[in-house]
This record gives sequence, C-alpha cells and structure tokens, in this order.
Amino acid sequence: MYPPNFDYYRAGSLDEAVALLSQHKGAKVLAGGHSLLPAMKLRLSAPPALIDISKVAGLSGITANGGSVSIGATTPHAVIAASDDVPAALSEAAGNIGDQQVRNRGTIGGNVANADPASDLPTVLLALGATFHILGPKGQRAVAADEFFKGLFETALADGEILTSIEVPAEGKGSGSAYAKLDHPASRYALVGAAISVSVSGGKFTAVRAAIGGLTESATRLKSVEEALAGNPAGDDALYAAAEATPSDLGIVMGDAHASSDYRKAMAPVFVRRALASAVARAG
Repeated sequence: MYPPNFDYYRAGSLDEAVALLSQHKGAKVLAGGHSLLPAMKLRLSAPPALIDISKVAGLSGITANGGSVSIGATTPHAVIAASDDVPAALSEAAGNIGDQQVRNRGTIGGNVANADPASDLPTVLLALGATFHILGPKGQRAVAADEFFKGLFETALADGEILTSIEVPAEGKGSGSAYAKLDHPASRYALVGAAISVSVSGGKFTAVRAAIGGLTESATRLKSVEEALAGNPAGDDALYAAAEATPSDLGIVMGDAHASSDYRKAMAPVFVRRALASAVARAG
C-alpha cells in the first residue's frame, strides 16, 4: 500500500529541523525510516510532512567519555552491534534486530522514539539506566529511561522535539549486561525480551537493573527481580529465585496470534534467568 501524500524537507542542521517541526504541525522526523515508513504504508500514520535529519552533522556516531558512552540518534544498529564501547547487552540486542538491511539502515533514535512494545532497544536501555538527550523549541533537556517510555508507542518526546543522543553508563571491571529474547522467527521482533545490568563485588551483587519487553505495553522494570538480588551472593540459586519473581512485575500481559499471554508469561522467567546468567558471567 502507498502512503498518503506528504511534504518532504531535508534539514541541514538541528536548529533547522526544530524550526521545520514548529512550522509544520503534525510533521514527523525521518532518519532510517524503518519504523515510520511501514506505518505510513499501512496508513497507521499519516503525517503531513517529513523532516529528514539523516544528513545532519553530529547526530551519528559513538563516543566514549570516561564513565559513559554517548550514541548519536541517527547511529545505525549495525554500528552499535560492532562497537566495543557500548555495554554488551546493547551491542547484543542491536546485532539481533531484523536482518542485515534493517541493521544497516535503521537507527537507534528512530527505534526508541517509536517505542514499539516488541522492540529490543527500549528494554535494554531501560535496564542500562540510559539518559535521553532531547532538543526542542524550549531548548535542551535530558530524560532518564525510567521516565522516557510512557506506554504503547508513547514516549516523553513532546511535539516539536527531536531525540539527539542517548547516553549509557560504560561497563567497567565487575559489571556486565546481557539481553536474551524469544523472537518471532520471521520478523525477529521480541515475543519476550529480557535485559539485565549488574555490578558484582566480592561475589555479591552491588547493583542490579532488570527490564523486560515484548509482552507488556512498554518496556517494564523488574523491581522485584532487582530487590531479590540486591546484596546477595551471585550464585545460581539466587539467579533462579530472582527470575521466579518476574511475574509479579508484569501487570497485563499481551497475547496475539504469535504467542498467547499465558505462554509469554511462562517464558518470561526463563529468559530473565538466561540474561542474568550471561550478565553475571560477563561481570566476572
């Protein structure tokens, strides 16, 4: 199906992109297009104008800054998957998105701004405690991952705002992260996706963040899992017990033709446990 008619503008700078968004109410930002264009072809989205930011300088690339890593919003998934600077869970998830064509063209900013419940990166970024840097008519602001994802295809981005970069903590000695998912074999979207970030010292957990996606309306923190591990030894028994706490944080679990809500709910602790085991192993 063809999308409705729309105007197209290629922004030469971020300021120009913000100005164009203000001038054209209802306009959408275009980068890789792998979230927006399919929705337009299905007539699920019909913006009157597209503001292309794919050529705006400074929006693509990965920069390590001591204890953090900054990722430009138009950085393709393939670049993130190949990076040694980003946390393991993020490169792991980026390397398993769609197929090679999607990974080479799709961008991290477009992915998270779309906030598809079956997408991988929102779950991982929530578990990593990412910070989202945003530019709009009122200037710049930063939003923590816990406040960024609001619901089904809904984020903290306001009209006229553009996501410019995403900042995640760097992984050092004693820390590790992992992502494990049950994916749809054709689309590679997550039916269940679990992300874990841990810090271990003296054989005990000193910090844990856990999140799950694919089965709820948006990426969800697993605070019961985090609390079950905090301060405890990083052994197999603790991982199993913590994973079993997963259902208490899920709320309403979605089901569809690909997997029922009951099946997804049953699989959730399994993939949380797998992600936990990998994260702990990477933390050493």
